[in-house]
Amino acid sequence: MLLLAGLVIGVAAGLVTGGKLGNLSLLRFRWPYFVLLVLIVKEVVLLTPLNRIDGSQFVYAASLAALVGWTIWNFDLLPGVWLVSVGSALNLLVVLVNGGRMPVSAELAARGSHVLVDRGFIGQYVLMGPHSNLGWLADWLAFPGPLSTVLPEAYSPGDFVSALGIAVVTFLATRRSETIRETSGRIVSDPP
Repeated sequence: MLLLAGLVIGVAAGLVTGGKLGNLSLLRFRWPYFVLLVLIVKEVVLLTPLNRIDGSQFVYAASLAALVGWTIWNFDLLPGVWLVSVGSALNLLVVLVNGGRMPVSAELAARGSHVLVDRGFIGQYVLMGPHSNLGWLADWLAFPGPLSTVLPEAYSPGDFVSALGIAVVTFLATRRSETIRETSGRIVSDPP
């Protein structure tokens, strides 16, 4: 939900400052459906019976690593996407040092359905405890007051950096006035 908020904020800021919504259609990046696949994997691991299978968290960790690689691959096409890379890499780091799972603050986990509190883990999430590593990079942040009803989940610092990156990418995309750039020379259209 936070990533969607970043998208909406970036588009809104771009439009308010004279950008055009139609400029979003000029965005060009490699393997656009890959991002959608990564998001689907995350939700499938969390929302299906797979969330009870030990080992499913590694599928999520692998998809997160692939997302970091994808964003790095698209640095030259998406100004600002490096922020998404940094945020995703922070999340990947904390997930890897915690056995493939993102620790979640017990207080914030109790706000939800209590499944995480009752079981100790669900999919790619684990209840934060004394043995959690890099807890300061885990899901321990939440929005205060009325914002918590719109965005009730627990978030990590990496989530905020990624959301900022999405906001920057969409803001810059709406403000783009130049023509579509050619793809990088790293892609060879005519093999030798």
